[in-house]
Amino acid sequence: MRDARQKLQWASKRVTTVQEDTAYSLFGIFDVHLPVIYGERKQSALGRLLQDIVSRSGDITSLDWVGQSSEFNTSKLYNMLENMNTPLFANCRLRLPCIAFHVTEVKRRPAHAAHSIYEVKADGLQDLLITTDKTLIQFSRARPTRQTFFLVRPWDRRLLGLPDFSEQLTFAEEGESVGLSSSNLPGEEELSVDSDVHSRSLRLMVHLGQAFSALLVAQQRVGEYKRVALDHNIIAQMKHPASIDIMNIRTLDIL
Repeated sequence: MRDARQKLQWASKRVTTVQEDTAYSLFGIFDVHLPVIYGERKQSALGRLLQDIVSRSGDITSLDWVGQSSEFNTSKLYNMLENMNTPLFANCRLRLPCIAFHVTEVKRRPAHAAHSIYEVKADGLQDLLITTDKTLIQFSRARPTRQTFFLVRPWDRRLLGLPDFSEQLTFAEEGESVGLSSSNLPGEEELSVDSDVHSRSLRLMVHLGQAFSALLVAQQRVGEYKRVALDHNIIAQMKHPASIDIMNIRTLDIL
């Protein structure tokens, strides 16, 4: 596992007939034993490889081995999330910035209790079981429903290593001039700033891979969603780093 980041750079220039072989051809180099699943796409194959490398080496810098155009570019993801708005409650609606995972299957388990247990699948997340006294529409990829469901992760700016908006607002006194001192001229600390953002981006990747409390919401009309009441908290987790490629970063109006 030594020099994992340098070895992974080879994949960025490698051309293979089958896209998954970009990752599979590196299995031997890292002495990993993972299943070969042709048809899973390059992003998924690389994601499984990255997950194994990080778990065995503990080196998160291997997540930043690619160039600007890659789906695994952590700085681009960091910037998108940094520009998210804060939650706002007005007119009986909650405008919630979040990461949304599209639900692709809901299947009810046979049960004799008053509450129902459903098996839920969503793009990018591990499969979940949820319990509710609400009746959910059963559907699958083969038989989709007209209604849209999302499992959402409410966004928290603290995951970026930054304070909340309320903690970083500063105001100049009336008549006070605001300018640059000699210690913070443009370009003076460029390298240290870039290094700091780079470090935060890598820590963000680690945070996103951890389990989180999710909300199940159902679309009511365009842009408006309603939370589905459940008996227990939903604890969700991403499948692997490749799930970042399908994350839907948005703001939902929840009724």
